[in-house]
Amino acid sequence: MPYSTGDKLGPYEILEPIGAGGMGEVWKARDTRLNRIVAIKKLKGSHTARFEQEARAIAALNHPNICTLHDIGPDYLVMEYVEGKPLQGPLRVEDAITLARQIAAALEEAHAKGILHRDLKPANILVTQKGSAKLLDFGLAKLMTDSGTEATQTIEGTVMGTAAYMAPEQAEGKPLNERSDVFSFGAVLYEILSGKRAFSGTSMAQVLSAVLRDDPPTLDAPPELAAIVQRCLRKSPTERFSSMSELKSALECVKITQASQASIAVLPFANMSRDADDDYFSDGLAEEIINALVKVPGLKVIARTSAFAFKGQNTDVRKIAEVLGVTNVLEGSVRRAGNRIRVTAQLITAADGTHLWSERYDREMADVFAVQDEISAAIAGTLQLKLAPASAGQRHMPSLAAYEAYLKYRYYQWRFTPEASQRSRECLEQALALDPKFALPYVGLADYNLALASIVGIRADQAMPRARELSRRALELDPDLPEAHAMLGIVAGQYDFDWSEAERRFGLAMAHPTISCHVRLWYALFYLFSVGRTEEARRQMDQALEEDPLYQMSYYVRAQVLNGLGRYDEVEAACRKAVEIDPQFWLGWQYLGLMTAIQGRHAEARDCAERAVAGNPLSPYSLGLMAGVLKNTGETEKSAALLANLKGDAYGGPLGLTCYHLACGEIDSAVEWCGKALELRIPSVITIVLRANEPRLRQSAGWPALLAKANLKEAS
Repeated sequence: MPYSTGDKLGPYEILEPIGAGGMGEVWKARDTRLNRIVAIKKLKGSHTARFEQEARAIAALNHPNICTLHDIGPDYLVMEYVEGKPLQGPLRVEDAITLARQIAAALEEAHAKGILHRDLKPANILVTQKGSAKLLDFGLAKLMTDSGTEATQTIEGTVMGTAAYMAPEQAEGKPLNERSDVFSFGAVLYEILSGKRAFSGTSMAQVLSAVLRDDPPTLDAPPELAAIVQRCLRKSPTERFSSMSELKSALECVKITQASQASIAVLPFANMSRDADDDYFSDGLAEEIINALVKVPGLKVIARTSAFAFKGQNTDVRKIAEVLGVTNVLEGSVRRAGNRIRVTAQLITAADGTHLWSERYDREMADVFAVQDEISAAIAGTLQLKLAPASAGQRHMPSLAAYEAYLKYRYYQWRFTPEASQRSRECLEQALALDPKFALPYVGLADYNLALASIVGIRADQAMPRARELSRRALELDPDLPEAHAMLGIVAGQYDFDWSEAERRFGLAMAHPTISCHVRLWYALFYLFSVGRTEEARRQMDQALEEDPLYQMSYYVRAQVLNGLGRYDEVEAACRKAVEIDPQFWLGWQYLGLMTAIQGRHAEARDCAERAVAGNPLSPYSLGLMAGVLKNTGETEKSAALLANLKGDAYGGPLGLTCYHLACGEIDSAVEWCGKALELRIPSVITIVLRANEPRLRQSAGWPALLAKANLKEAS
């Protein structure tokens, strides 16, 4: 009989299901003698002999990266309970190597005891909250001294093992040895580096055919690491590493550090013109060089927000490089006089401040685009990198006047004040009036509408259709523009609750050769996090912060994602980093206030709420938080006065009331008002409220219905 919550197996109390596979189902349980949480794997079907084999295999192993066997029953195994997520890629090279070394060490231990794993795949490797690998599921483990005839035993008519990861000799039913696990290890390492399977197909026959005959696509990884993967995946076992020990030694010899990668920060160019208002132009020139350098393969380029954080501070370039984690810094100046410009640029080595390259350009204003390209090409050449090949079909070159208006928009966009927001919209409209075929300003206006709808400055039913219309217009002009595809993905998910279309659109955006930090942030927040792929969203935000380490919005988004994972200490640290970067960032104060209110730290919550209200007195988020804080401290009349502004016909009222009830710990009421906010299709409801507070909201009986309203499922 299947287990149920509350069942007893001797001293073990069944708590909840964890998962199921071909041979068994796994349950979370409590050992009542030791008050220890364990995992119980129950026999499924008639595989008693193989369960006994698994027990013998695991019992012989004692390694920190192998799941420990505690006990055995008549038809179940009692194992170490591991808090973690299945291994997934793509990972940073440094993280992939760290985990690969741990997995190799675990397999080395197993092989030393004469045990093959035979089912190595990402799903059988958990990554703990501390970032360690745990190898589990020795359900197919086989003693090397056993007969080789078991290699093709079947479960439900399929070859045992997972087709995409099994060695060619395993697929053919031939005898196996250590080199068979080496092949599977190579397939796993390929996937965590690239995010894609080494061997793919739409059927098992196609996958097995690829395993037997095809080489995987070229791996985009450091050469020494790519060579290791390539050797692991040789079709002939004799051409692979002879043992897991040899493979582990090869991994330990790979020396890849962040500093070894060519990297650069482009600082804002100094405005040497007589008119101080020309700052937008000098800033814009530097930003366009950033955009060009992003296209250079193998070059890490710090995003605009972080690179420009040092503007006007006269900070030593070596200190800037240390903070941003780069090996090179580009600085320069721009002087405009009539229709001519003079641009100077210097590429500086961060380690000692020496100049690698410098140049001066005296040109007509109309040549500014050529100057940007020449500087980018010179930097790539100096760093001995290759510029990415131009895409088929040249992107529309805007008129100079329209381009200047767009640069002004970028100048105002990052200031996050109502006045700057208004000016950014005016600049975008001016750019389009001057050049209606310029695609980027259309996406800028779509982003403007999204931002206002998210903070309830515009009704979603007005702003989101407008954002869709503007993005479609941008794609008519530039069909590959990743920002436009991403924006359509946001509208599809957050407004239509059409997550299939959101996935399609974000797939098109993320397939582009160059992905901006802004698009990556959108992908993490508005797709991965929204659909409940929270751990993937965290990894994307980690990468976004590598690319733009001083962008307050990225820390704010990361705080939401960490909150959804229940990592509350890290949530507060991310919020504090956001407001440290920008003390006027009211959204950061609001979120930090909500976290401290939930924890009962009322004095801190009040200080944060006051800062949030000062930053945006009309925000329902801020008003709801302040009302909750006042209620928590017994100031009920003041709380009621604020709540009056959120009730009735107030458009953003349900959002504010959701925050109010969360701050007061009233989960059922928070779920109820969150549902009403979803009905308004406000694009920040799913991210800021529903997913970010999922560990708390799912305590309510109304949680399943809330998810259903947004066409969503439980986070994985």
